Amino acid sequence: MKKVIKKIAAVALSGALVASVFAGCSGKTDTNGADATSAAAKASYKIGICQLVQHPALDEATKGFKDKLTALGEENGITFEFDEQNASGEKTNCTTINSKFVANQVDLIMANATDAMTTASQATADIPIVATSITDYATALGIKDWTGKTGFNVTGTSDLAPLKDQAAMIKELVPDAKTVGILYCSAETNSKYQATVIANEIKALGMTSKEYTFVDTNDVSAVTQQIVTDKCDVVFVPTDNTAASNTEAINNILEPAKVPVIAGEEGICKGCGIATLSISYYSIGEAAGEMAYDILVNGKNPGDMEIQYAKDLTKKYVADRAKKVGVTIPDGYEAIDMTAE
Repeated sequence: MKKVIKKIAAVALSGALVASVFAGCSGKTDTNGADATSAAAKASYKIGICQLVQHPALDEATKGFKDKLTALGEENGITFEFDEQNASGEKTNCTTINSKFVANQVDLIMANATDAMTTASQATADIPIVATSITDYATALGIKDWTGKTGFNVTGTSDLAPLKDQAAMIKELVPDAKTVGILYCSAETNSKYQATVIANEIKALGMTSKEYTFVDTNDVSAVTQQIVTDKCDVVFVPTDNTAASNTEAINNILEPAKVPVIAGEEGICKGCGIATLSISYYSIGEAAGEMAYDILVNGKNPGDMEIQYAKDLTKKYVADRAKKVGVTIPDGYEAIDMTAE
């Protein structure tokens, strides 16, 4: 009898060890933040949303993200709970927000704008991060050998309209321009990237360019005034969060001086520009939502997912401001509704 009991105990122990091994294997999360075996089994997910600043473009991206995930969840009986936080334009706030998301063990972080993404990637190497409203991922994340994928727990969508086409728009709208001022915040790496690329495109079109950089909100007006003093013919403002928050100050100096502004995105254009090559921030938010769904529900690895770009580009203009600065808008441009929220 003792031998039988010992044999039964040995078999039980062996089975427990095997079960333990398999349980350990099935629960393993890879270094890119995807848990392919357990993700699909969940019926609800917690998502932390870190948005750098309240701004119409970023707001639309967040809305598109939430709407798409909610719709996909309703179709498939899955619930998504959103913890939406705004950093009020402060990188340190992004760090605090993302650290709390990690501590609260959210299933995924949606990072809206560059500082939101970089601080999220510093906060965790395991939780999947889907970003949006990022100009250039390689620049923001310091990736030298760019392949279109990060290779780690970050993926997402870009808000970059082709800079070659934006330079061509400058030439089209102000054909006699000789000097283009490029106005942006020096603290934003993605803005520097845009400035460098478009400067080469401007040169290829026979114009010269000069960079005008401000450190923060406090010196926007002084730097913008220097553009007028230097008699630049036209100004390019890239997708820049600090500039987006200070369009009124920029416009109050450049519009009276009749210096036209070509903007990197529609929100900035509404505030101080005459034209932009517009993308839909709502659409890139939706695309980010689809990517998040694939990661959480279908077990996709964010490091293996290519960064997605806006597909629909539209030439848009602000009729009243274009008239005030003396620029005639050619056919093929769509007027921006300045009454829209």
